Amino acid sequence: MMNLTRKQVINMKKLVMTLFAVIVVIAFAASALAFRQGWGRGNGLKPYDGFDPAVLSQLNLTVEQATEINFFRDTFLKDTNRLRDVMFSKRDDLRLLWLQQSPDQEKILAMQKEVSVLRNQIKEKRDVYRLNVYNVLTPEQKEKLKSYGPGRGFRQGMRGNW
Repeated sequence: MMNLTRKQVINMKKLVMTLFAVIVVIAFAASALAFRQGWGRGNGLKPYDGFDPAVLSQLNLTVEQATEINFFRDTFLKDTNRLRDVMFSKRDDLRLLWLQQSPDQEKILAMQKEVSVLRNQIKEKRDVYRLNVYNVLTPEQKEKLKSYGPGRGFRQGMRGNW
C-alpha cells in the first residue's frame, strides 16, 4: 500500500476541492449560456421578429421599398436592443430568485411583472415595425405575402394574423 504523508494528503484534498469548484463553475456557466441561447423561445421575440427575409426576397421589392424596409428593421432592432438586454437580465434574475432555498413570492411576482412589461414593450415595437413594412408593400405584394400561408410570411409569433 501507499503511505502518504500528511502534506500529500492535504495537497490531494486541495486538488480535489479545486477540481470540484471548477466543475461546479463550469456547470453553472454552461446552464446559464444554454438558458440565454434560448431567448425568444416561447414568447416569439427574436432579433428579426417580423417578415421572413426569404419571403420578402420573393416579393420583387423595388430599391425604394427595400431601403425603406431596411430602415424600419434597423430602427426596430436599435429601439429594442436595450429593452431585450434588460429583459434577459431580469429573466436571469428571476431564475436566480426561483433557485433560492426559500423563494420570495413577492420578489418573484414583482420581477415577473417587470419582465412582462419589457416583453410587451418589445411586442408593441415589433407590431409597429410590421405595420410599417406592410404599408410599404403594394396590394399585389400583400396578396403574394398572404399566399405563403399562416406563419410563412411572418416569422414565428405572427402566424398570419392579417
